[in-house]
Amino acid sequence: MTVIGWLQIILFCVIIVALTKPLGWYMTRVFSGERTFLSPVLRPIEAGFYWISGVDEKREQHWLTYTVAMLLFHVGGFLIIYGVMRLQALLPFNPAGQGAVAPDLSFNTAISFLTNTNWQNYGGESTLSYLVQMLGLTHQNFLSAATGIALAVALIRGFSRASMRTVGNFWVDVTRTTLYVLLPICVVYTLFLVWQGMPQTLGDYVEATTLEGAKQTIAVGPVASQVAIKMLGTNGGGFFNANAAHPFENPTALSNFVQMLSIFALGAALTNVFGRMVGNQRQGWAIMAVMGVLFVAGVAITYWAEANGTSTMHALGLAGGNMEGKEVRFGIVASSLFAVITTAASCGAVNAMHDSFTALGGMIPLINMQLGEIIIGGVGAGLYGMLLFVVLAIFVAGLMVGRTPEYVGKKIEAREVKMAMLAILVLPLMYLGWTAVGVVYPAAVASMANAGPHGFTEVLYAFTSATGNNGSAFAGLTGNTLFYNLTLASAMFVGRFFMIVPAMAIAGSLAAKKSVPPSAGTFPTTGGLFVGLVVGVILIIGGLTFFPALALGPIVEHLAMNAGNLF
Repeated sequence: MTVIGWLQIILFCVIIVALTKPLGWYMTRVFSGERTFLSPVLRPIEAGFYWISGVDEKREQHWLTYTVAMLLFHVGGFLIIYGVMRLQALLPFNPAGQGAVAPDLSFNTAISFLTNTNWQNYGGESTLSYLVQMLGLTHQNFLSAATGIALAVALIRGFSRASMRTVGNFWVDVTRTTLYVLLPICVVYTLFLVWQGMPQTLGDYVEATTLEGAKQTIAVGPVASQVAIKMLGTNGGGFFNANAAHPFENPTALSNFVQMLSIFALGAALTNVFGRMVGNQRQGWAIMAVMGVLFVAGVAITYWAEANGTSTMHALGLAGGNMEGKEVRFGIVASSLFAVITTAASCGAVNAMHDSFTALGGMIPLINMQLGEIIIGGVGAGLYGMLLFVVLAIFVAGLMVGRTPEYVGKKIEAREVKMAMLAILVLPLMYLGWTAVGVVYPAAVASMANAGPHGFTEVLYAFTSATGNNGSAFAGLTGNTLFYNLTLASAMFVGRFFMIVPAMAIAGSLAAKKSVPPSAGTFPTTGGLFVGLVVGVILIIGGLTFFPALALGPIVEHLAMNAGNLF
């Protein structure tokens, strides 16, 4: 580890904290329907959408109606993605002449992109046309990200409102998120990426002659526009198979740094939105502090593990850290930081191959996902996932002091606790259950490139990534098989929607409750004690679910690779 490396990490954290308050202020105004500097241009467009679709923006919805609208919205998204992939050979903007995508792969990809997972069992440049990349994938990148933010705002309204039966209007929230937040930032962001050297064209693939005289086809396309929302919306699905390790998808050190910032920017800002909407910004900063503690700890461990390598590497004379699977232009620190960011935020984009990380270096991304990706998390999804743990932490605090737990003026009762536990426990059911099947079912075992602990971890990582709606992978596993296309799709679906529905039930329950003024016995939720309690509850609940699996994978592998240090 180096001073320069730590300065990069510190600079990243400082910029994220600096962006949190102004972005939170702007987003709060957007979701409150207040005027912003973009209103003169975008307000007529917004009103036009409502008029065309017959939406009354002043009519709010019960939490159940809001949730049903969201689910129907996703049915439409699934049909669009699946349809364009199956009909790809007949559609325009297909310069490479890509054929129709197989039914099981189309199904997996459709579920993947509408759940904001962006797991990719294909190589983008060798499988999909420009039209599918734009109409199917980039289009859904916007809408799945907007959905996550809308749901987080609906849950925030549950905490901030009193004696109300509504939590907002799904169609209005998604429209405003897309128009006022995602699109404006992505327009500027795309221009920046083009300036950095990223392609943005509908032209044919480029034919080049190498120094040896061989012919080479260089894939190009509308890359920058997809990468912008891929990162900002924590989607992570790459235009190219190598994702952010590809020089056309991440050309420079500056583009790499800005991409890392964009992954965290909106998720961090939503903590400030929470604080503003409940009337106490310190509540938002407390949640941000919980996320920050877990994030910094993860970065420190991963950076240390990758910078030090293993005793096996040292015995081979490979000093200076583990550079396997990493781009030389990024190095160990930027690769380690990117890996922790992308798995903390359910983004899934990668600028290095996680399969080539050391055992402990690869364990932290795995833990990030198994915690539910609440360390900033996906846009919206991270906040409502964290608030579920906050509900449980407040419940634990109430048990310790012997009174009904309260949080931001709302009593946390049995209904909220049950819904929070249901949402959290469904995650290990998916990734542990499917992993158990994957390591014994012959067709699944045949997809493993490695045996032993590392092969086990490849399977565990895949189902953890799918359930956590992350999308990154240990590349040693061949996922484009009927078994993995179907089982990973089921994990993605459950990981997204079986968490959303209980969270929305909590939003409706809290919104209907009266606000309770704080008293002398109210547990303070803006200080260090609260932050420590929430961190402890997260680690205890997470540890009970993921530690047995980790003991069979990364921990055993780490011990094996460093056996010389044990004697």
